[in-house]
Parts: sequence; C-alpha cells; structure tokens
Amino acid sequence: MDLTLALAGLGVGIVVGLTGMGGGALMTPILVLVFGIPPVAAVSSDLAASAVMKPFGGWVHALRGTVNWRLVGWLCAGSVPSAFFGVLLLRLLGDSETVQHTIKVALGAALLLAAGGMLLKAWVTRGQRADGPAEPIEIRPIPTLLVGIGGGVIVGLTSVGSGSLIIVALLALYPKLRANDLVGTDLVQAIPLVISAAVGHALFGDLRLDIAGAVLLGSIPGVLLGARISSRAPGGIVRAALVIVLLASALKLLDVPTLAVGLITGTAILVAIGVAIWRRSHRPAATVPSPSGPMEDDDRESVSAR
Repeated sequence: MDLTLALAGLGVGIVVGLTGMGGGALMTPILVLVFGIPPVAAVSSDLAASAVMKPFGGWVHALRGTVNWRLVGWLCAGSVPSAFFGVLLLRLLGDSETVQHTIKVALGAALLLAAGGMLLKAWVTRGQRADGPAEPIEIRPIPTLLVGIGGGVIVGLTSVGSGSLIIVALLALYPKLRANDLVGTDLVQAIPLVISAAVGHALFGDLRLDIAGAVLLGSIPGVLLGARISSRAPGGIVRAALVIVLLASALKLLDVPTLAVGLITGTAILVAIGVAIWRRSHRPAATVPSPSGPMEDDDRESVSAR
C-alpha cells in the first residue's frame, strides 16, 4: 500500500467533500503525472475510488438537509445509462489521444467560464447574505435530464466531470440554489454516475484494485471531513472554495504546468483571504437602538403639552 498515494487521496477527498467536485479533475492527473500510472488504469481506478468515497460525503450532506433530491433524480435518470455508454464509446473510439485531448480542453474552458461566472455573481450579490433559508426553485426536467446525459458520457470517457461539469450546469440552470445545497446535490448525484462508469471499466478489465484501495485509504476520511465543513460553513466560504477548485481543475485540464497551477492557485487563495479580511474590516457597524426606543406620537404630544 503506497502511503504517498493515500496522502494524495486524503487531500483530494477533502476537496471533494468541501466542494462536491475535483475528484476526477484532480486525482486522475495526479495518478498519471505524479505516480506514472497508465491513463486508462488511472481513469478506472479513480472512478472505482470515487464510487466508494462519494457516498460518505453525500451521507453527511443528506443528514444536514443540503441535498435537492428532485434534482438528483432527474440528473441520475440521464447520467447513469449515458456513463455506461461513454465507456463503450471510449472502446469504439480506440481511446485516441486526440479525442481525449479535445474533451479535456473543452471541459477546462467550461470550468474557467464557470469560475468567472461565480466571481461575477459574488460581485453582483455582494450585499446579500451568502447563506440563510433556501429559496424555492422550479425544477426544469428536460434541461436537467440533458445535463445528466452529457455529463455521463464525458465521465465514462475521461472520469472527469461527475462533479465539476455538473456543477457548472447547475449554476447556469439554477442560479438561486444555495452554495451548500449546490455542493450537496452535486455530490449525491455523482454517486450512481461514477458507479455506472466504474462498472463499465471493470467489465473491460481496466480496474486496478491496489491503486483504488490506496486512494480510498486517504480519501474516505478526507471526504467526511470536507463534507462536515461544507454542510456547516457559510455559503461565502464554500463559494470561494468552489472558485479555487474550478480554477485549479481547469488549469490542469488545459495542460498548464503543475508549478504554474500551484502559483496561480496560491495567488487566488491569498486574494480570497485578503478580500475576506477587507470586507470584514469595512463591514458597517450595527446600530444600537436607544434603550427607550423611538418616541411615539402620543409621547411627543405629552412632551409638547408640558
């Protein structure tokens, strides 16, 4: 059992539990680039690990009530069969590098757009509460089903997108969805999706149980910790974490060097901390009401009479 692989799983598990995304977009490149694991084996092993890891995080969100179950149902109706089809399509295409590269570049661009959209939304709604009672949302069945179908095919092909791609679409379709509910819903819908894709890869003999086991050793406690933080954290913190993970995932998918990804992501974290400190220091002080309260009309009349 590789301890360093387990530590990598711990870090990715925390990210997945906190943001509902980043499993495939972060873990698969780590397996290939850092540990030298063949791409197909990395994809199948990551999916198998995610199939076991994500239910732990989803369970925490379900207990906290941060899951929209109707959205989960419509997404899974499209994603589960299409994920299995994506694995079959990968075999038909021959796993060519051109196909894989095209899909990953498109997904990376989508994640960059999503990160920019979240920043724009945060700026526009900066005077509003980041969390609080959930607003009722109207479910859009057909667009949600189509999102599930598209996400399932891409996950079956690349193992990337069960969290990141779906969360981009949910942001576009349901802008009123709270950040905490967005993470919980995205994490739960990904469970049957990655199970379907993992079963497809296992049937073709791509699965490496030793790799999946090492990743799970660290990722299970990591996703539990991340989910507990996410379900309790203010929406603003979760949203900031989402933007940073979107940025890091997009850069990796666009084949940006690891050092550059680290520098850019680190700068984004420092900027987020600086903005949070600035907003806290410039928050208007709460007005303290007078102990006697405002004078009523009757009181004013009695004073003037005196």
